[in-house]
Amino acid sequence: MLSRILVANRGEIALRIIRACHELGIETVAVYSEADRGAPYLRLADEAICIGPADCDQSYLNIPRIISAAEITNVDAIHPGYGFLAENTGFAEICRDCGIGFIGPGVEAMRLLGDKVEARKIARKAKVPTVPGSEGVLANDAEAMKLANEIGYPIIIKAVAGGGGRGMRVVHNDISLRAAFNAAKAEADAAFGDGSVYLEKFIVEPRHVEVQVLADQEGNALHFYERDCSIQRRHQKMIEESPCPILEERDRQRLCDAAIRVIKEAKYVNAGTVEFLLDKDNKFYFIEVNTRIQVEHPVTEMVTGHDLIKLQIQIASGEPLKLRQKDITHQGVAIECRINAEDPKNNFSPCPGLITEYRAPGGPGVRVDTHAHQGWTVAPTYDSLIAKLIVHQKTRPEAIATMRRALEEFTIGPIKTTIPACLEILSHNLFVKGKIDTGFVERNF
Repeated sequence: MLSRILVANRGEIALRIIRACHELGIETVAVYSEADRGAPYLRLADEAICIGPADCDQSYLNIPRIISAAEITNVDAIHPGYGFLAENTGFAEICRDCGIGFIGPGVEAMRLLGDKVEARKIARKAKVPTVPGSEGVLANDAEAMKLANEIGYPIIIKAVAGGGGRGMRVVHNDISLRAAFNAAKAEADAAFGDGSVYLEKFIVEPRHVEVQVLADQEGNALHFYERDCSIQRRHQKMIEESPCPILEERDRQRLCDAAIRVIKEAKYVNAGTVEFLLDKDNKFYFIEVNTRIQVEHPVTEMVTGHDLIKLQIQIASGEPLKLRQKDITHQGVAIECRINAEDPKNNFSPCPGLITEYRAPGGPGVRVDTHAHQGWTVAPTYDSLIAKLIVHQKTRPEAIATMRRALEEFTIGPIKTTIPACLEILSHNLFVKGKIDTGFVERNF
């Protein structure tokens, strides 16, 4: 087992990793920027080291400083959490070259699956359906237009690197394609340093369903069932739930089996999420693999009863998975709401500032993952996530009722948050009936 881990992240995921490590008897080193100095969770780590000013490029994204902190504090491995350096192949490669463990997939698997075009090729080799589209990177807008006319509009242009909705444009005709193509390339280049894009058929009103997987170094791979992440705005997830409310057991098994085939084809190790689009006929299409732990991993933990962060660490320590697929059962329904410092009535604009009022909900089946508290300042420098509110109940109606009650109890002020928006969505009759898709928020709110 690893004995000392550096957590190369901040906020609630840093706290989540520190707690898991301590339960495994592993020492932790927390890193922080000047903006996070004084964060209470830093005191829970065995050691904390400042790595620079508030600017991400000078702290949490500064690879030399992260590696220096790891070497100075004599750690065995680095856990990158999500965001920041979690899917940075160069960072994983430097960790390997420095003899520091990286709690995540191997460099080659990360490189292959981090490239969405290569990931599609792997899926096809694994006989997993993919959305019709380009075989590789598009050279220019003329090539894009030719292919768009072959597969039929609407189509979506996507960045090969990165995610989070950046470098993506939906196009409905030849007239708008050229501008969309150039805008997607420019946005991808600015966000990821890579302006390469490809093209897919745009599936109208799809559900976004993902499968949580874990694989060890001996080739064992397991799925932990699916999450429905269709409630999103501008490709950013807002509410996630498990199981997907419309999947029948036969379709669920086919989806999860497909995810395992992709992971095995890529020779993947550690935690990952295989993402799919589900059309109106419940046919699924592979879209990508997130080569890290996900923000919404607590949803899966609640319905399966397994600690995914601990399993990540055990796999990174070289331990084989002690579980078998038959050991992983799915009990009840879990829902997660992301509570962000954003103003829903002002186009979800960021709302950083000092929290002077904070009261978290509780009760049976309620979990709150957060590092925030009364007196904490939400900095404008970083992601606006304040907390993740998760509920778990026997049935979906019960889970919705508990989530609504918990949201009503949750008090954060005076800054604006997404709590009212989540309440409004959960109260919508179509959400209650499970009739949702990725365009639900834009159409109804």
